[in-house]
Amino acid sequence: MFSKILIANRGEIACRVIQTARKMGIQTVAVYSDADKDARHVELADEAVHIGPAPSRDSYLQADKIIAAAKQTGAQAIHPGYGFLSENAGFAKRVEEEGIVFIGPKHYSIAAMGDKIESKKLAGAAGVNCIPGVNDAIETAEKAVEIAKGIGYPVMIKASAGGGGKGLRVAFNDKEAFEGFTSCRNEARNSFGDDRVFIEKFVEEPRHIEIQLIGDSHGNVLYLNERECSIQRRHQKVIEEAPSPFISEATRKAMGEQAVALAKAVNYESAGTVEFVVGKDQSFYFLEMNTRLQVEHPVTECITGLDLVELMIRVAAGEKLPLAQKDVKREGWAIECRINAEDPFRNFLPSTGRLVRFQPPKETMFAAGEPSPQPSPERRGSESPPLPLGEGRGEGGFYGVRVDTGVQDGGEIPMFYDSMIAKLIVHGTDRLDAIAKMREALNSFVIRGVSSNIPFQAALLAHPKFVAGDFNTGFIAENYAQGFRAEDVPHDDPGFLVALAAYVNRRLLGRAAGISGQMPGHGVTVGEEFVVVNLGAEGKNTSQPAMVRDYQAKSGSSRIETGAGSYEICSNWHLGGARIRGTVNGQPFAAQVERGVDRNPLAIRIAHNGTRLDTLVLSPRAAQLHALMPYKAPPDMSRFVLSPMPGLLVEVAVQPGQKVQAGERVAVIEAMKMENVLFATADGVVGKVLAAKGESLSVDQPIVEFA
Repeated sequence: MFSKILIANRGEIACRVIQTARKMGIQTVAVYSDADKDARHVELADEAVHIGPAPSRDSYLQADKIIAAAKQTGAQAIHPGYGFLSENAGFAKRVEEEGIVFIGPKHYSIAAMGDKIESKKLAGAAGVNCIPGVNDAIETAEKAVEIAKGIGYPVMIKASAGGGGKGLRVAFNDKEAFEGFTSCRNEARNSFGDDRVFIEKFVEEPRHIEIQLIGDSHGNVLYLNERECSIQRRHQKVIEEAPSPFISEATRKAMGEQAVALAKAVNYESAGTVEFVVGKDQSFYFLEMNTRLQVEHPVTECITGLDLVELMIRVAAGEKLPLAQKDVKREGWAIECRINAEDPFRNFLPSTGRLVRFQPPKETMFAAGEPSPQPSPERRGSESPPLPLGEGRGEGGFYGVRVDTGVQDGGEIPMFYDSMIAKLIVHGTDRLDAIAKMREALNSFVIRGVSSNIPFQAALLAHPKFVAGDFNTGFIAENYAQGFRAEDVPHDDPGFLVALAAYVNRRLLGRAAGISGQMPGHGVTVGEEFVVVNLGAEGKNTSQPAMVRDYQAKSGSSRIETGAGSYEICSNWHLGGARIRGTVNGQPFAAQVERGVDRNPLAIRIAHNGTRLDTLVLSPRAAQLHALMPYKAPPDMSRFVLSPMPGLLVEVAVQPGQKVQAGERVAVIEAMKMENVLFATADGVVGKVLAAKGESLSVDQPIVEFA
């Protein structure tokens, strides 16, 4: 077994590998860029080596610097995580040639399966079901349109070296095929250094289901059940679960056996995933093989009780797999939500900056059920130590909540890398139990300083079709075709939000009433009658009365009567805390509270089950006066094209004096490894170009002004 390994990655996956290595008694070496000098993975590792500037092409994609760091520190092996160089056959080969062990498959397996064009040919030869398409690299956009017509729309245009939603477009007509080919090629060149693109038939109403594999150097390959990854937005996975609520035992077995046959055909070692597209009749076709650990590996760890990172390390060290196919378990149901730094109410635009507050929900599970060997900085932000393996459940692990993250309080979400803040994983006895656990965990997940997609995740989990398991990869596009809006998160009991706002306000007034030094006869007196004003958009406020009765300062209990009913709320909430837990009418709840939102020091924001309510809680007389206040409209910015996010301005497509039509391309901004194209919303003439190519932009910074 190795005594020291280097992790050629960053963020949560680097922290995840460090956790398992520490459990195994293996020392770790982190590498970091300028942007990550204070990152959590650097803090957790035993050693850390600086490898270059912030852009990944100058740091995490620099094979020479990573290999030099391994030699310098005496690391015997390199774990690549996912992304960056994890599926780079040339890197794996060089690592092996330098006498260092690559904790992953052999370079020839990566070369065979990491190339999406060659892998399809190999899959067909191995007897795996393959999807119709053209598997040769396409040279021009015109040729792409011709091929797409031959296959028949819709088609999927994919970069051969793509992954993570990069270099992938779906085209429904000639125009989309032409433009999609160009965009795919550019993204692939920038992200992977390989601009080969191919086309295949797009299966409508498809499910994306993948089989987890593990192989060793002794010829053994196992499939560790499947993961359902159909909930996607723009081809990026949002929610993953294991097992799938859709496929039958017979389909599961057939998919697993085909995946194993493919892996054996290329002498596959280590962890890998074979992705399938599955039709509504349970017909399935090979999509691609990911020759690395997947982002969503924790859900497989939950239902099998296996630590996939540990298995990867042991296999790389030459050990045999410790189990056979018949020993692979499938217990309970696991769901993972990707918590990303993006604003769901602004079309999911990236949100970068400092994490002013980061408080994950209480963890009861850790790295496939393994306990943390000692108290350490990696537990920062968690409210309690993890339970040991087996506690709260029978043999093989337990149910609960797990958070995999690479950030901490005060950390930075940089613009140079992907937008993931954390992965929230729950393991329940069945699917409905897992959904309930996830909704509760999302309510407890506090993130301030940057926007997150938590409200969107909460809405998805409450959607009747998701709860019923009735969805495919088009689920988000179909149900949120106009984008995501606050009204897309209906609350099952809106009266509770009003009651909670009144309760929080009463607790705050209770503290004010108890402050010493008040003038005799003029101290703060608190009544029972309040009006909860819902601060709507464009000054369209609504209000409703709330009576706060039986207030008990010591126990923190009150009875709140609103137009919707009566709510007995009891909580030991610490005033100023972002998270409030307690009971309402005897049932436990968790919600979030924020004061002083939108520059209004009196405003109280309540967030629960993805619904956000911004309120003012006033006395009846104050509410009457507030209703008379004039509404101040925001300034008219319709003449400007504004940057919707922080990012790099990579292209300005217009010039002063140019006539522009609605829908015409104006500028391109690059943020978090994705290109974002800005279009004109109306016809006009360009007056001024206010930002230059190569400039770093802030949110709402003007780029172009129309005359």
